[in-house]
Amino acid sequence: MNTIQAVTAAIAPVQPAATSATKELTSSFGDLLNTLVSETNNQQQQADQAIQQLHAGGEQSLHEAMISMEKADISLRYMVQVRNKAIEAYQEVMRMQV
Repeated sequence: MNTIQAVTAAIAPVQPAATSATKELTSSFGDLLNTLVSETNNQQQQADQAIQQLHAGGEQSLHEAMISMEKADISLRYMVQVRNKAIEAYQEVMRMQV
């Protein structure tokens, strides 16, 4: 009987961690999308600032401005692809017959 109680005591701390992991998984997709959108927005703003600094003759070099613009472009393309895949998945679910 002591071994059963010892095993039960050993398992008990693991169960709350599993439920918190489930909660983390359910909220992580929304958090991932929010993070993706905010990072894309930040990169677009940084690229705009780099271009403005370049036009104003600031310390920004042409190479740094181009790198910033390309990072923003790649980030935007990635976000658009994620959106397209999410829409495609939604349409696939809607086509399913119950």
